[in-house]
Amino acid sequence: MTTAQDLDWNDGADRENANRGLIDRLDPCVVRDDTGRVVWDNDRWDFLTRDERPKTVHPGLWRQAGHNTAQGLFEVAPGFYQVRGLDVSNMTIVEGDTGVVVVDPLVSKECAAAAMELYRRNRGDRPVRAVVYTHSHGDHFGGALGVTTAEDAAAGRVEIVAPEGFMEHAVSENVFAGPAMRRRAVYMYGKSLAPGATGTVGFGIAQGLSTGSIGLLPPTRTVTRTGEELVLDGVRFVFQLAPDAEAPSEMNFYFPDHKVLLIAEMVNHTLHNVLTLRGALVRDARAWASYITECVRLFADADVLMGSHNWPTWGHAEVRRVLTEQRDAYAYLHDQTVRLMNRGMTGPEIAEEITAFPGELGSAWSVRGYYGSLSHNVKAVYQRYMGWFDGNPAHLWQHPPVEQARRYVDFMGGADAVTARARRSFDEGDWRWVAEVLNHVLFAEPDHSEARELQALTFEKLGYAQENGVWRNFYLTGAQELRAGSDGPAGSEPHHRSPDMLAGLTTEQIFQSLAVRLDGPRAAAHRLLLRWEFGDVGEVWTLLVRNGVLTPMPGDAPDGEAPQLTLRLHRVAFDRILAGRATFADGIGSGSVIVEGDAGVLTTLYGLLEEPPAHFPIALP
Repeated sequence: MTTAQDLDWNDGADRENANRGLIDRLDPCVVRDDTGRVVWDNDRWDFLTRDERPKTVHPGLWRQAGHNTAQGLFEVAPGFYQVRGLDVSNMTIVEGDTGVVVVDPLVSKECAAAAMELYRRNRGDRPVRAVVYTHSHGDHFGGALGVTTAEDAAAGRVEIVAPEGFMEHAVSENVFAGPAMRRRAVYMYGKSLAPGATGTVGFGIAQGLSTGSIGLLPPTRTVTRTGEELVLDGVRFVFQLAPDAEAPSEMNFYFPDHKVLLIAEMVNHTLHNVLTLRGALVRDARAWASYITECVRLFADADVLMGSHNWPTWGHAEVRRVLTEQRDAYAYLHDQTVRLMNRGMTGPEIAEEITAFPGELGSAWSVRGYYGSLSHNVKAVYQRYMGWFDGNPAHLWQHPPVEQARRYVDFMGGADAVTARARRSFDEGDWRWVAEVLNHVLFAEPDHSEARELQALTFEKLGYAQENGVWRNFYLTGAQELRAGSDGPAGSEPHHRSPDMLAGLTTEQIFQSLAVRLDGPRAAAHRLLLRWEFGDVGEVWTLLVRNGVLTPMPGDAPDGEAPQLTLRLHRVAFDRILAGRATFADGIGSGSVIVEGDAGVLTTLYGLLEEPPAHFPIALP
């Protein structure tokens, strides 16, 4: 558990900066979709600035969350504006010669459209000339269709600019691994928790995520090197690539004519994640720190610092201070983890050793663990170098969790006896231990009602004590699901079912997303060969199912083998089928899908594909 050390609680600079430059607010700050469903409600966080802090919320997290509730259109510098508090991320709008450049158009098109409307009612109806994605996380591109159209992008009327590797990693994270990450994100972001003293109060970089329509406009221009310059609508950009740090594909950029630096998500007013708890590729803390060092050198005269989350920083000295604090934080947790790793310590052991930053870092608000924590970041650094195995042979071939739990509980005298002992530990305040032993009880006997309730109480105790918003959400969501089940909150549709998302994928990426849904053991009994002709995009693809693997190949089968089935259709029709808006039977009946050969092959293929569940248990087996 993190604690506040030597912090200046009278320092009001962050609150002042979070509200500086306010031009207009959305009142009420509620965004709805075309059906009237609320996809964003910032007003639900009003209690954070209205009420006294309750004992159930850590004072540091309460302070940070109050700053993050600030919403509206803000002027950052002449010609530079941000819309904040309308989603998890910030949308930056840069005025050019004839229109505007939009940076990071939020999660969903409804919120992005509301942000543009707020801007235009104050600054005029300026057309969007370019959209820039800072990196490959969905909250920085998902709302692109709220600020422009696919037609304008395709016609070259609007440029879509992104860093090298953007499409590969956007699809890998949001589509391929999307179902599992989406489920864990319910815990991480507290999506099923009510805002309030005993629920969620945000997670450090923001308060929540919108649940509107997510899309993807592929880049029309890719930035491939640090130092590359572009002029977009008369505005000069100088780019710095920062791959494999906060995101696998990411870039920062500087506006040299204005001394404004936009640093994406590399620097925030909180410690970030080296490995996000929703799941992702492990990030490189060493590279992260080195990119910030490079940024300080490249853009040494910056007077204004903007990010994709939280609030800006003004003044050359303050910009330098925030950059170097953040750089030193990632370097420290990397270097000290590796130092102790090389002593033979494991990730969990190192996390108990490195519990606070030293010196000036220990009293810096900007590196507090509201989002990332020293504990799980240290474990992530260890994982990046050493993997899941800690080197102990006893851990090489352990039983899976349920079988472990049954044996532990049996060894400890049965579920009732373990629960009774756990209650004594609960009364003594040893909640970390209670959570561990009751987890064994519940994985051995999920319906043990006394253990479920005691574990829920334990998770609440742990959650209320956390400075880290993500840890709080995990604990409190676990408590909620132990009591009420895990049907999960209503929200936006899965990315692999979103028509706007599918439309932005290449055909190869579409087929790759099907490959990770193939039930390999069952598919191993089949050998299928299908030819797909997409007339509207002029593409031919062959799908081979063999040895339990679905292999997409451009063009005809390489050995000239005749397909068992040929399908002729448009990609747009295929997208509608994948999104569940139509079926192949509908298309065949209407003539939009033409089949030649054995139609049963298609039935067999689709019978071998799994639909990822929207919900699966986490706190229970």
